[in-house]
Amino acid sequence: MTDREFSFGRLALAALGSATLVLALTTAVVALVRPGPGIGLLIVAVGVALAITVMGIVSTRMTRRGLGEGSDGPHERP
Repeated sequence: MTDREFSFGRLALAALGSATLVLALTTAVVALVRPGPGIGLLIVAVGVALAITVMGIVSTRMTRRGLGEGSDGPHERP
């Protein structure tokens, strides 16, 4: 791995890009399945929840990789 400086811009683009990808896949599923209103709402709600989850996972992994494993916050101090 290369030692690049931590970039908040790169973090924001990666997190938003991953959420955008999940939402695009959700849109494709709704377009292909063509569900009724109730099922469509359920599919979209799951897609939004997955987008938020993926955004959190990507940002946590990038932050830990960029700032080190022990950078979880003040509760990690001895």
